[in-house]
Amino acid sequence: MQSEGGEAGRGEPKADHSISQAGGTVDNRTTAQVEHTDGRVELQDSSVIESSPIYNHDLAPIPVSKRNWSTYNYAALWVSMSACIPTYMLSSSLIANGMNWWQAIITILLGNIIVLAPILLNSHPGTKYGIPFPVFARAAYGTIGSNLPALMRAVVACGWFGIQAWIGGQALHVLFKSVFPGWETVLGGPIGGHLPGEWIGFALFWALNILIIYRGMDLLKKVEGLAAPFVMIMCFCMVVWAVSSAHGFGGMLGDGGKFPTLSAFLPVFIPNLTAMIGFWATLSLNMPDFTRFGRSQKEQTIGQVVALPTAMTVFASMGIVVTSCAMVIYPGVSGQELWDPTKLIGHFTSPLVVAVAMFTVAVATLAVNIAANVVSPANDFANAFPRWISFRTGGLITGILGILMQPWLLIADPSAYIYKWLGGYSGGLGAIGGVLIVDYWIVRKRKLNLADLYLLEGEYKYKNGWNWKAVVATFIGCFFAWIGVVVEEMKPLYDYGWFVGFAMAGVSYLLMMKSAIPKGDQ
Repeated sequence: MQSEGGEAGRGEPKADHSISQAGGTVDNRTTAQVEHTDGRVELQDSSVIESSPIYNHDLAPIPVSKRNWSTYNYAALWVSMSACIPTYMLSSSLIANGMNWWQAIITILLGNIIVLAPILLNSHPGTKYGIPFPVFARAAYGTIGSNLPALMRAVVACGWFGIQAWIGGQALHVLFKSVFPGWETVLGGPIGGHLPGEWIGFALFWALNILIIYRGMDLLKKVEGLAAPFVMIMCFCMVVWAVSSAHGFGGMLGDGGKFPTLSAFLPVFIPNLTAMIGFWATLSLNMPDFTRFGRSQKEQTIGQVVALPTAMTVFASMGIVVTSCAMVIYPGVSGQELWDPTKLIGHFTSPLVVAVAMFTVAVATLAVNIAANVVSPANDFANAFPRWISFRTGGLITGILGILMQPWLLIADPSAYIYKWLGGYSGGLGAIGGVLIVDYWIVRKRKLNLADLYLLEGEYKYKNGWNWKAVVATFIGCFFAWIGVVVEEMKPLYDYGWFVGFAMAGVSYLLMMKSAIPKGDQ
């Protein structure tokens, strides 16, 4: 969805010789694109693509004059997306699997530094051409074939949407419990293993997400900008409370873990590192959904490089410190409850403190859920049926599928959460990333025909809208990333799922394309 307002493009359009890949004509109208001095590209006349059946307003290229996201906006985006309960609990999953605190932090930091590379590589076309992820995917997969990577990514996002909506619902449930005594029992006993209040909180939080999506990207930008500093301040206050109340950092920071030697640590480190990469493997594909609004490549790059690894590591560290202190403050409470901040806050005695804390959790969860888990699938579903599904309708579909995927089961077991959920899908998304990056950076050398991305009979038609070389390469990457699930001898490939999928798909795609930009049905 296009952002309203904004600054004019920083670079003035070049003379006629700066028009790259001059396109052709549609009904005698030029489809030429203009490259500005800062490298950003836009169409001279966007009306030439508006009658295409694979065009809609929400997928349209953003005019340079309306690309107004700054360095702060991208930094705030990552801080607000990182400041969520799953990030806080990442370290708990790693420690539950036997790591000590510093091994968990190193694994999280390294995973986020690695995944930053494909994030930045796939961010570039968004800023340069003003296009969202599913439209960018048309260059490699074809105008119709782009639905394969888009829907694969969308399904994962639906699962994440459900997980975050469930966590946000838990926060509302604890809030209601602190304000209304007897909330847990007034509505009867458990239904499906959970109290009625939990289901009500889930439904309310789900509805709030959908409501904001219906207001569009402008409201999202404001929510992210306000949520980031607020959540950071409140999390810092929680750390101060924990350390002060426990009179120190607790005993967890002195725990040596189960893997004192490198040889013992590596077998558990590799699959967990892959899972950490999988945590943001979704965003490594669809960052064009956000960078299409960028004022410059420099601003979106700096904002992401500074914020992503820093925010993820800081919030995960906060989770370790607070939980370690909580074990001293509440010695009779199980560690599983203390790792979950919504349950930990439920042990506070002051209704006001609980209300403020739960509001913070709700704001943090809302910010990450809409940005990370609704924007992309909404665009992806719109890409599949541009004339029938808008951004808003795509967001509603995402919400419904998020419920059907039963998120309360996805996060019930820390081991399954890492090895089955995060580790599993990372291999498939890595394969898609390999194809996209090789196509844009090596095959096409960062040059796209912007108008043809929206035309059925343009350069990206391939064979009936499908580039089967990209599809085959993706399946090759998925095969090798997932074969370890059924063939025990190949289990190490599954442990390295994202790396294997990325490398096998990227290399096979490059070999099949022979470094030549395809034209038409070639």
